[in-house]
Amino acid sequence: MEETIFTKIIKGEIPSHKVYEDDKTLAIVDIYPIQPGMVLVLAKPQVDHLWDLSEEDYAALMATVRKVGQRLREAFPEKKRVGIIVEGFEVPHAHVKVFPIDNGNEVRAMPSTKEPDHAVFADLAKRLAFQ
Repeated sequence: MEETIFTKIIKGEIPSHKVYEDDKTLAIVDIYPIQPGMVLVLAKPQVDHLWDLSEEDYAALMATVRKVGQRLREAFPEKKRVGIIVEGFEVPHAHVKVFPIDNGNEVRAMPSTKEPDHAVFADLAKRLAFQ
């Protein structure tokens, strides 16, 4: 299987705005978010479908999703919820999108197509980063 952009990010070949990393997962700020504050939680093993992760890797991914979701609740207290999406159509690499929202319509928003403002994303990553 050809390496995905996420595998290249995990390997450090492509820069990203890291929020969290452990031996099984990486959480980065999405530079084309459907909502401001969106974070991608990536499984480090490259598998196309979430359900193909080992039990251990799946549990690690979801534990990181929970950590990131809790951090987003703290960072965006004005938002009513933190939503997640697992669909994997853009990149064939198991990942979960985690983002602050106020209503269901925000879940269905289209990703930003604006040129990424890396200074803004770097500040967000710093604000969300785990110490």
